[in-house]
Amino acid sequence: MGISRAVRIGNIIAIAGTAPLGTDGKTLGIGDPVTQARRCFEISRLALEQLGGRLQDVIRTRILLARIDDWLEIAKVHGELFQDIRPVNTIFQVGRFVDPEWLVETEVDAVVNE
Repeated sequence: MGISRAVRIGNIIAIAGTAPLGTDGKTLGIGDPVTQARRCFEISRLALEQLGGRLQDVIRTRILLARIDDWLEIAKVHGELFQDIRPVNTIFQVGRFVDPEWLVETEVDAVVNE
């Protein structure tokens, strides 16, 4: 498709839609939006670190949900990770994901202060 999952240009890191995939490429936490959200943010954390960033550098998160009714549970997961960082956030429901087992995708933007 000609895209990158995560890029760093200067001190800006952008991480594209991150799905709840295990290291084997299979969906984790089928039917469990909390487990899926935790996995999405874990993958994003690893991508940040690979590009020289960390969670404390995050300035924006986006949470895409298959079911908007899951928002409060997912917001609690977000709070566990970003309570003291406090990035801006948008939560919204999408029509569907590429894989129907996905309930959550996340996006993360960060500014690395070196």
